[in-house]
Amino acid sequence: MNCGDDIVLGGLHISPDLDTVIYCLAGELDPESGWGLRNESWHALETLRRLGGQSWFALGDRDLGTHLYRTQRLAEGAPLSVVTAELGTRWGAEVRLLPVTDDRLRTRLTIDPPAEGAAGAAETEVSFQEYFVKLRHAVAVRSVRFVGAERARPAPGVLRAVSAAGAVVIAPSNPIVSIGPILAVPEVRRAVTQRREHTVAISPIVAGAALRGPAGRLMAELGHEASVVGVARLYAPVASALVVHSEDAPLAAAVEAEGMRCIVTPAIMHTPDDAAALARATLAAAGLQTPPSQ
Repeated sequence: MNCGDDIVLGGLHISPDLDTVIYCLAGELDPESGWGLRNESWHALETLRRLGGQSWFALGDRDLGTHLYRTQRLAEGAPLSVVTAELGTRWGAEVRLLPVTDDRLRTRLTIDPPAEGAAGAAETEVSFQEYFVKLRHAVAVRSVRFVGAERARPAPGVLRAVSAAGAVVIAPSNPIVSIGPILAVPEVRRAVTQRREHTVAISPIVAGAALRGPAGRLMAELGHEASVVGVARLYAPVASALVVHSEDAPLAAAVEAEGMRCIVTPAIMHTPDDAAALARATLAAAGLQTPPSQ
């Protein structure tokens, strides 16, 4: 999982991507926002605002418990992978969860200055959370880098999980800033590349746009085609097949011209049944048989 988004605020180590996956698999994710916990309250955040502290990153009262636990365990010397496993178990996520590395890995974006900045201000570099949350991704991105990736070692179990998996699935996340940090760790990229014939990616781009978030715009800003063809060009070195939504069927031949098999299927997940059908189609593309839907 991606830990390039991690940030320290108010002395707390926050792992937004890791927590979103944990909360989702535990059935605790807020279904409306797609992040944080359901049935959340915000008293601590309201107090922080009243005191004039940094409150641009919304931490709910229940969510704070996760960050307090993680921060304490890391301070005690536990690696991030161990803490993530503990949190997953205690929240009730019934799968093994692994951050890509226990080493420090951070996504940094060079952006144009915000509109309210001083005239003539130079471009600047920010963390992913500053770009995505504080600036609401409303600024142009000039470049992205993953600080620490070249020196990062895969967390224990990551390489074994890739090599032993019946299929490797690249989820329909932002290929630049969600999947990018994972594949930026050299040993992990090599391991996935070695499993290319059994690796299937799902396009986050449908009909030339991301269903949610800035993936399409970010791809275009960085010089990539914001389409399933552009996604294929990014993933062709590591995956042998790309799953695209039915609406992009006319681009199937162009995807295959990039060196990937193109699987056209309904790929927008409105309901759990939609998600299950997409999972079955994806695993079938990797050569795995799955039980029929009940």
